Amino acid sequence: MYARAAAALASVTGSVIIGVLVLPTAAQAAPAHDRPVVVAHRGASAYAPENTLEAVDRADDLGIDWVENDVQRTKDGALVVIHDTTLARTTNVEQLYPDRAPWNVRDFTAAEIAELDAGSWKGAEFTGARIPTLHQYLNRVEHNHQKLLMEIKAPELYPGIEAQILRQLRADGWLRHGHVKHRLVVQSFSADSIRSVHAQRPDLTTGFLGTPAVADLPAYAEFADQINPSHTTISAAYVDAVHALKGPHDKPLETYTWTVNDAAAAQRVAGFGVDGIITNTPDVVREALDD
Repeated sequence: MYARAAAALASVTGSVIIGVLVLPTAAQAAPAHDRPVVVAHRGASAYAPENTLEAVDRADDLGIDWVENDVQRTKDGALVVIHDTTLARTTNVEQLYPDRAPWNVRDFTAAEIAELDAGSWKGAEFTGARIPTLHQYLNRVEHNHQKLLMEIKAPELYPGIEAQILRQLRADGWLRHGHVKHRLVVQSFSADSIRSVHAQRPDLTTGFLGTPAVADLPAYAEFADQINPSHTTISAAYVDAVHALKGPHDKPLETYTWTVNDAAAAQRVAGFGVDGIITNTPDVVREALDD
């Protein structure tokens, strides 16, 4: 994940406010929270190739209920699970298609992407791992009885992807009441994208990725249930300010922070009162929270 807070603020408010931090009063401060939810970032990506079914299964092996992923669209309109907007870092696309730089996801068909080795870069034991379609990914998460924090990646590159994702979620049973209420969150760095999801399915839990200025949080609370910032950008006061507001479902806003991979950082943000910790090393974070 990476920060796009300034652009998102401009989208929501028409201006960017930098460095503003309004501290909540004691009456506004949120009550103490239970232990944060641990979310496996791109699956258990420290131990298996990110965003693959192998990473989902590794999180399941570790006993982690929540996994996070990234969704994009191929040239011929298929939804696939991959983080980067290019295929170069995590596949052998340069070897198979040397003349098609910069190897953008949107410039390859689903069949071409299905040929790529998405595991060897992580280790020889993962040779042959593939980039899953969203359908395949949802089925695996369902099979494992896990829960999903789904990121719509770079939606500005894929007009209409929000409606397409919602159709796929429906087709795979992920818009049933139990899934919507307990097992699914849709997030993005794009405020417009999350606003679109909320407009189309106001029952869904939605999250904005970034650290908006406290003064702008009420604007985000109109369409986002979560404010999900980098752990390097927050403080206890900021988390309290998030919790002091109610989101579109009339519940206090939550905050899931990323990407926390060591015990000290996990304990620090847990002390801030965050609701969730997104991590490549979910076993390390869980153990730190148990200490």
